[in-house]
Amino acid sequence: MIRIMTATEPKLITITVDGELAGECVDAVETCATQAVAQRRPIRLFLRDVSNIDESGRAFLARLAAKGVRLCAAGVYCSYVVAKISQSAA
Repeated sequence: MIRIMTATEPKLITITVDGELAGECVDAVETCATQAVAQRRPIRLFLRDVSNIDESGRAFLARLAAKGVRLCAAGVYCSYVVAKISQSAA
């Protein structure tokens, strides 16, 4: 199960994800991210209440970080995953 919310502001697009970033859910978030990238504004992906991130989810987050998308997270688990990905992208 996943819930994706997109908030579009004049200078920033925030994509908030709740649920899991695994399996088919990754495709849904990737679709939202692709649409946001097309708008050519800074993007923030916020993993708010994510309980699981599988390998495809981690790979997806790494691709976003490489494109300059700012990753942020709530919770110990997601914050750790985001920190590791951000270190690798730097």
